[in-house]
Amino acid sequence: MEKIGFIGSYDKTDLIIQIAKILTETGKRIIVIDTTINQKAKYIIPVINPTTTYVTEFENMDVAVGFHELPQINDYLMVDDISENYDLALIDVDSSKTFDSFAISQAKINYFVTSFDMYSLKRGIEILSGIKEPLTLKKVLFSRDINKEDDDYLNFLASSYPIQWDKEKIYFPYELGDQSVIIENQRASKIKFKNLSNQYKEGLIYIATEILEDKKESEIRKIFKSIEKGV
Repeated sequence: MEKIGFIGSYDKTDLIIQIAKILTETGKRIIVIDTTINQKAKYIIPVINPTTTYVTEFENMDVAVGFHELPQINDYLMVDDISENYDLALIDVDSSKTFDSFAISQAKINYFVTSFDMYSLKRGIEILSGIKEPLTLKKVLFSRDINKEDDDYLNFLASSYPIQWDKEKIYFPYELGDQSVIIENQRASKIKFKNLSNQYKEGLIYIATEILEDKKESEIRKIFKSIEKGV
């Protein structure tokens, strides 16, 4: 099982669920692990009897909520190692404690997800405070207008940590239309892509293609179109 880290204080839950949906349609066995303080997945993923910790099925993926380390999920599922159950674990991290307990530094890919408000920037960087070895991160930036000053300030905040930023950045627009689609999906307990902006869709396709090295971008686009049409 390969781990994919989504690091930051910015609200990443819907983004991760959307990416997981694409991955499941390729035949991959996916678990999304919400380790965050607010545990948003508890409120937007339907579950009959939510408890302090649980794993539930949603849109052909499993979603784990309330766990502080992988062995706890092993115990819950009554298996020796959940790596035998899943191909990929998408892990939502917003604290230095869970960053360490889930060994996120060893993940296949680590995305740093943020907008440019001060809370998201400063608290997001704070999560990385315990890093001692060089860590490569790819920026996933949510903003209507990206300018060099914003990116330079993020680099400045992170300059005291052993972070190596990937040269490529992934941009998601701050579009009200995208937010409306996300809210509608939450209310319907569904994952739909149809009315998202083109730039948002391109971001999802890019990340899914990067995670799945065994799939060509053209294959991912075909799968995305099928989901979009409800096929």
